Amino acid sequence: MRGAFFALLAASGAFLFIDLREMSLARAALPGHDPMTTDAPVLPPALTEGGRQAPPVEPESSPEVLRQPMRFELLPGGQLRAEGSIDPGAAGRFTEEIAARGEYVKTVSLNSPGGSVDDALAMAKLIREKGLNTKVATKALCASSCPLVFSGGVAREAEADAIVGVHQVFNAGQEKPSAEQAMSGAQSTTARIARHLDEMGIGNGLWIHALETPPDRLYYLTPEEMVEFKLITAPVATAQQAD
Repeated sequence: MRGAFFALLAASGAFLFIDLREMSLARAALPGHDPMTTDAPVLPPALTEGGRQAPPVEPESSPEVLRQPMRFELLPGGQLRAEGSIDPGAAGRFTEEIAARGEYVKTVSLNSPGGSVDDALAMAKLIREKGLNTKVATKALCASSCPLVFSGGVAREAEADAIVGVHQVFNAGQEKPSAEQAMSGAQSTTARIARHLDEMGIGNGLWIHALETPPDRLYYLTPEEMVEFKLITAPVATAQQAD
């Protein structure tokens, strides 16, 4: 089963390369999901067979808040809120925050539309090294590369009506990569993310859904899927239970 998964992963990487090349050549017609830009939606529509559909729940935070570079706020009860886009440099600021006040932090509460994959992976690694938990609160958003950060938690909680979504990732900052650069980047990123999720104990299905979803859409995970893929370590409470 494991061998079959990695064979599928290799094939998916090839298709991702095609997507990368097409997006690079037709960027104006179909911009990729980059939450730091004002012309891209912070919350892409759901992946459907037909037309675009809105996400299952509207996030509580405004697009302006979510587009800002990620910032950190220590809340009561040992909760560190990480809110905003994962801009290049977010991992460095997170490392400084943990070095300065990490002794008080027990849980990292995420509210982010995603961003830099490199920074997301670095943040997840530090979270796991420090033995911290992660959380997505009610009507908070964790999309694109944010679930990579979320996966770093020792215990991982998504509250009722938390919004968690995945899709393909690519280097939105590179204008026109060559075919070789696009293929190399796609394969390298695919391998790094797959290895990371495996090390974090996350099921294969999560990344397969991401690979199948173009970057202008999101695959919104149901509570049942988050349990199935081991993205969360406890069942999501229903809205009635939360009340």
